[in-house]
Amino acid sequence: MNIQFSDLIENSPNAPGIYKMYGADGTLLYVGKAKNLSNRLKQYVDISKLEPHKQVMRTLVTRVEWDITPTESDALILEQNLIKSLKPKYNIMLTDGKMYPMIALTQSEYPRLLKFRGKISQRRDVYGPYPSVTALNDTIKTIQKVCRLRTCTDTFMRNRTRPCLLYQIGRCSAPCTIPQTHYMENVALARRILTGDSEPIIADLTAEMKKFAATMDFESAAAMRDKIAALTQTSTRGIRRNRAHSANFDWSGAVSDLEKLIGQKINCVGVFDNSHLFGRSPVGAMITFGHDGFIKSGYRHFKLRDGARAGNDIAMMAEFVQRATERGPKLDLIIVDGGPAQWNIAHKTAPSIPILGVTKGVVRDGDEHFILPDGSVNRDIPKDSRLFLLLRAVRDEAHRFVITFHRTVRAKQMTSSVLDEIDGIGPTRKRALLNHFGSVRAVADASLDALCHVPGLGDTAAKKIYAHFHTEVV
Repeated sequence: MNIQFSDLIENSPNAPGIYKMYGADGTLLYVGKAKNLSNRLKQYVDISKLEPHKQVMRTLVTRVEWDITPTESDALILEQNLIKSLKPKYNIMLTDGKMYPMIALTQSEYPRLLKFRGKISQRRDVYGPYPSVTALNDTIKTIQKVCRLRTCTDTFMRNRTRPCLLYQIGRCSAPCTIPQTHYMENVALARRILTGDSEPIIADLTAEMKKFAATMDFESAAAMRDKIAALTQTSTRGIRRNRAHSANFDWSGAVSDLEKLIGQKINCVGVFDNSHLFGRSPVGAMITFGHDGFIKSGYRHFKLRDGARAGNDIAMMAEFVQRATERGPKLDLIIVDGGPAQWNIAHKTAPSIPILGVTKGVVRDGDEHFILPDGSVNRDIPKDSRLFLLLRAVRDEAHRFVITFHRTVRAKQMTSSVLDEIDGIGPTRKRALLNHFGSVRAVADASLDALCHVPGLGDTAAKKIYAHFHTEVV
């Protein structure tokens, strides 16, 4: 094992991103991508297992840096751009976009969304490249949900006599058989999504989500929220370059700065966040860190036990802090994501532990300020200081950890719904319905013909489901 190289990657994060390897003279030698940066970089430790050209490159590496990305797909895109622009010596050059799939909007009466590889045609508006077919399909699916554009071929469209299944599940407006009045407006919206100008659309979806929540239609609100999340992921493929995750970042020094700020030594810090959807699926999480980085053994998930607190962020925080301090690792400091209310409840719940609040300003990233253990507010920590970067990094890690857990919990609860009320519809058929239509609301709105096309459902079960959601007797 090469200890020197191991030292270079010692603090590499368990997150997707890209890594850059430099020589002694500062020359960029290699750019790579990874689903898990820590695991990928460890593969370079045993030089004998590398390809011949990488063995040579590895002997020249004196510095390793990395950038975390939101997803593995973002890492692929960033890697491609860096290779093309920086031309690292030991990379296999990507000379064009042919190896990556792309999205196009055809220039026709009713423009079609399609995916392709190869040369760009002037008969299409092209967007991409995308890092994988999965990423591209997710993008097309999102635009179908929001804009309802067709994906079928011109021949298929001309020969239709009635709308296809995509119309039934709300992913196409059926220009094949239904007169269109807003199709080109939706095409313009799709272009704005593909070029990143999606904020007005997200604002409209957010307004719809609030309307559904106000009428207690939580299923539709959840569907709107999922659309917003998918749309945000599709349209904003920016990279979070958090220097607190860089190999050059002085983590221990930043924790020492934190010790000076609060006036005491630190071995283990707990950072709390919670999540829910209008009171549904309430969960919380705590991540921990110390002088050597994140302490994964101290990470905790919490499901809310007191149902009366659901939807009340302050009351939820109180339960989670209490449970963590009673049974979790010994904490020298608690950090909460929130303002005075969150700080106060944490201080009341754990009065013997200093509390630090991270408060978002008008701008989420860059305008944070901090509530200190004595209750005073500090707005003067330099934005480029290692302390500020540390506090933002641990806040974001707690947010990532709780959101991931919340999505997992919600996904499990999706199989428990009004479908349970229908005789003969068990877990297998419920999963088939939800996988096919995407939500219970879409199942309820589906025609009998659409239900009969669900794989594995059967005509008898389809008729039962249709009868359950419609007044007429089938």
